[in-house]
Order: sequence, then structure tokens, then C-alpha cells
Amino acid sequence: MIEIKNLTKRYGQIHAVNDISLTIKKGEILGFLGPNGAGKSTTMNILTGYLSPTSGTVTIDGFDIMDSPREAKKLIGYLPELPPLYQDMTVSEYLKFISELKSVPLKQRKRQLDEILYLVKLGDMQDRLIKNLSKGYKQRVGVAQALVGNPQVLVLDEPTVGLDPKQIIEIRKLIGALRHEHTIILSTHILQEVNAVCSSVAVINKGKLAAAGSVSDFTASEGTVNKFVISIVGAPSRTEAQNALKETDGVRRVDFVRVDKDAYIFNVESERKSDVRRSVFNAVSRNNMAIIELRPVGRTLEEIFIDIVSNEQNSEQE
Repeated sequence: MIEIKNLTKRYGQIHAVNDISLTIKKGEILGFLGPNGAGKSTTMNILTGYLSPTSGTVTIDGFDIMDSPREAKKLIGYLPELPPLYQDMTVSEYLKFISELKSVPLKQRKRQLDEILYLVKLGDMQDRLIKNLSKGYKQRVGVAQALVGNPQVLVLDEPTVGLDPKQIIEIRKLIGALRHEHTIILSTHILQEVNAVCSSVAVINKGKLAAAGSVSDFTASEGTVNKFVISIVGAPSRTEAQNALKETDGVRRVDFVRVDKDAYIFNVESERKSDVRRSVFNAVSRNNMAIIELRPVGRTLEEIFIDIVSNEQNSEQE
């Protein structure tokens, strides 16, 4: 659906984007991650035709964004971090205006706008001035304008920034509902958002693509078990249960979580690439205790993101 090849954008000697290549499949929701100044916004501005690259290509469903800009842009709906809203228009007036800008055929406008208003749950707000809407509803209007023209690709830049928890959940549900009809690129700093709605992840750092893959591949434990939750019963005290775990070869850290009825629950971390489950079982059994749960815990997306960015920085310094 989207093919990015050797994309580069230079400002003098500074590489804002440095030789990025990435393929985004139809129906995919890509979480586009990176620290501030990594080059995410520059990449999205090139992808949507707002900036031209120094070199490299971007094609949308076979149309090159530079060689066939009109055809490519028709396939894209864009929600910037600050939605381009006209505050003194009503929601309905604004979306009609966007329909005209996007050259939606006159016969299709009313039906299409009615469908969009229903999808983003703005039907009750269509006659209200945009300036009188809450932040959450303004974000919905921003999503609505991106949907006008029924684009195959949606590019959403920080769509939940500044929203309260309830509004964030509502926007995430909306994005999830859109995945059936659209390919979505979601730029965000909220890594829980990626876990909640995305199917794949791309991490950019200092203009370079640092990592890319499915969310499940990113969050799966690497190699042998490194972290797990364990529940122990039959221990005379929390301290004795914790000591039995700490004294096991290969165990690096033991953190008490809580007491659940008569069970002591701990988070256990082993040395990397060391599977200590058998040793832990034997140590607990020798002390006349029993394990009623031992559940592996995958690395969080936050941990993986920090590792990727830190490794990139360390590689440059060496």
C-alpha cells in the first residue's frame, strides 16, 4: 500500500531523515515512534506531500507522491497534531467546506458527510460552532475532516494529545473502528496507545529507522524467560519466601507485589538468557513451600523503545 524507499531529507549538513525504507501493508495500523526531533514529523510531511524529499521515493498504492501528487494525495487523509479547524464555522459548515476543497462529487457529499458524522459520533454536534466544542470533540472534527473523500490512508499525528482519559479511550476506539477500511499511520509518544490499537511499529531515531516489526514481535520475550510473576503458598513468612527466591542461582532481582489470601506474590527477574524456572521450583520445594502460579512476563514496549534508542546512541559514540 505504502512504499518508502531510501527516503532522505537534508537541511544543509543536517539529516532530518536519513535513508529510510519501509513498507506499510493495506489495512495495517502502524505506530510511528521516536524521541522528540527524531524526524517523525518530517517523514509524515513528506509522506503527505507537504515537503519534498532530498532523495528517495514515497508511493501510495503505486502513485509517487512527487511524480503524481494529485493522484497520491487523493488517497491520503491527514490529521496534524493541531487540527486545521475554522473556529467560527459550525461542524457541518466546516465539513462541507472540506468536501469542496477535496472535490468530493456534489451528489455524494450529503451521504458521505452523514456517514462520517455517524462514525465519529458528531451528529448531535453538527450545528454547533467549533469554538464551543470540547477538546475531545474538536479532535473528532479533525478526524472527520481527514475522512472526507474516503481516503485509503490516514496519517494521524498525536491524535490524543491533551485529552483526558475518557476522551483518549474514545479516540482509540474510533481509530480501532477505522482499521477495517483504512491503512493508518499513527504518530504518538504514548506507548500504551501503540499496544492498544496498532498492529505494527516503526521506531525512528536521529533520522534513521532504528527498528520495525509487528507489535507482537516487539513485545515478545527474547530467548529464555527473563521476567515472571510467581505465587508461593506454605511459606512461614514473606521474608522466607523472598529469601528462597533470592538465593536461587541466576535470579537477579525479586520484588514483593502483594499478599493474595494465603499466597505471597513476587516479580522475579533472572539474568539475561538464563531460564531459572526449574531452579526456582526446586528451591521453593526444598523449603516446604509450593508454587501455585508461575507466569512469564514479556518486556514492555517502553523498555524496548528505551533500549533501541539507547543502543543507537551508544553505537554512534563508539
